[in-house]
Amino acid sequence: MLAALAHVRNWIFDLDNTLYPASVNLFPQIDARIGRYVADKLALPLDQAHALQKRYFHEQGTTLAGLMAEHGVDPHDYLGFVHDVEMDVLEHDAPLVAAIARLPGRKLIFTNGDAPYARKVLGRLGLGEAFEAIHDIHATNYVPKPQPQIYRGLCEAYDLAPQESLFVEDMARNLAPAKAIGMTTVWVNNGSEQGPGPAHDYIDYTVTDLARWLHQVMEDA
Repeated sequence: MLAALAHVRNWIFDLDNTLYPASVNLFPQIDARIGRYVADKLALPLDQAHALQKRYFHEQGTTLAGLMAEHGVDPHDYLGFVHDVEMDVLEHDAPLVAAIARLPGRKLIFTNGDAPYARKVLGRLGLGEAFEAIHDIHATNYVPKPQPQIYRGLCEAYDLAPQESLFVEDMARNLAPAKAIGMTTVWVNNGSEQGPGPAHDYIDYTVTDLARWLHQVMEDA
């Protein structure tokens, strides 16, 4: 293993646009359904719904957080609707499956989505049995990344030492709280929507191909 990562005992991964590339265009389907949900629930034209959706996303971490806080939306109703998408754009990813299987220690998913959806994605990728747990939006009581308290909550829930943990994310801003508590951070820079954020001095590694990078990590002395 790469000597600089010899301390890592816990490998934590985001899901969407991290374990699969943004270019497969699964998340745009979800993004469109979020817009439709906002439009229908609040009786708004689609353009106004889209603007509100993005404002909540950038200001509160997820559209759901804004809808719950401002409109009392039921999270189960919302998540069931927005995750009702076709997943035929996802394929078994043999290099990623092999790379994650090689990693020593514990492996977890940390997502702003929910576990039923995450299991479908993982199954399509060939990673259905690869992770010990899925720490989802229900587990955080609907508080999304990048709110700092839920990173500590993750560590407490699974008895993880942050200094022995590595977190992989496509949303750069979601890495800042992880770095603040001592995690090693990896940004998958593959074209997903970022939004405003601070300078990226909290990112330890920037990668464009996660599977390739993980294999390199395991092969380097």
